[in-house]
Order: sequence, then C-alpha cells, then structure tokens
Amino acid sequence: MPDAPHDPAMPRTWVVPHRHGTRGEPSVRPLLADTLGMAAEALPLQRDDSGRPRLHAPLQRYDLGWSHSGDALLLALGEAVTLGVDIERLRPRPRALELAQRFFHPDEAAWLRAQRDDARELAFVRLWCAKEAVLKAHGAGIVLGLEKPVFAETGDGLRLVASHPALGAPADWTLREWEPLPGYRAALAWRPA
Repeated sequence: MPDAPHDPAMPRTWVVPHRHGTRGEPSVRPLLADTLGMAAEALPLQRDDSGRPRLHAPLQRYDLGWSHSGDALLLALGEAVTLGVDIERLRPRPRALELAQRFFHPDEAAWLRAQRDDARELAFVRLWCAKEAVLKAHGAGIVLGLEKPVFAETGDGLRLVASHPALGAPADWTLREWEPLPGYRAALAWRPA
C-alpha cells in the first residue's frame, strides 16, 4: 500500500518491512509487478552498467528506485520522470559534522555547524537523504561526489540550489522530505525525464 495519498504529478512511494542485510529486489519485484499489472517473473527489471535499476519495454516510460535501512525499504515509481530515493534509520551519528566538513559543500557544513547540538544529527540525515536521492537518480551514486548537489534550508525544507552540470539545473528538481516511519527519515527527488 502506498505510504501517502497519491498525487498523479508526484511519483508513488511505498514503505515495506525489510530484513536487514538482505537485498531489496526480492521485495520490490512483486510489489512493482502487482502495481503495473503483470507477473513478477515477466517484469522487465534489469540493472544498467552502473547498477541502477531500470524498467525496459514495454514499461520504459517508468522510472523507479529503492533504498533500505534498518528494517524498512522505500520504493518509488514514477512516469515520465527520473527519480531517486533514500531512507535512513535515525541513530546516533557522532561523526556527522566531521563527515560533512570533509564531503559536503562548505555552505552545507557551515549550516550544520550552526545547528543546535540536539538538532545537528537530524539535519545531517536530512542532507544525506536529499543528496543520495539526487545522486541515485543520476545513476552514479555518491561516486559523483557528495559535494556536487548543494542544498539549502528554506521555509519549506531543503531545496537544491546548485549542482554539477551532469545533474542538470537545480530548478528542474523537486524534493520531498518526510518521516515515513517513526525513527526514519526519507527523501524522494525527481525531475522531468
């Protein structure tokens, strides 16, 4: 069942239980097949050369992605979009600021340093999820560089404000951040295909 009411302009998302340490595809395949009205074994789901999952003919107009952390798996499916998702279980991250200073854009590291101590870990996870979602949509993942998509806090949440040319124009991206389950944070990023 989708995790929120479906707006046709936005990719659909589902959060399902997941056994830690196992692959996500065995859980994803039957859910996708049911949603798309075909048998799981007939679903034209394959990975490209970078390992990104893709749907092939006759479903190539759809894009999908999934992520798992802890005991949860997040799946997203959209039509005529390029999308990426990330889910993270909230847990102590004592080196969050150190990691941000080393791998994030300097403006993001400064934003994290300015957070209250009790809010910094959540802010770090929000940034991490947003970055992962955009980088997974691109297909290279964090190999492209965590500093390449640059986010800033707005009154409505994080927004992509700068990016590497390979990621396209920041204005093309839409980001949805939310708490899909207690103790988890997620982000879905998409742009027109």
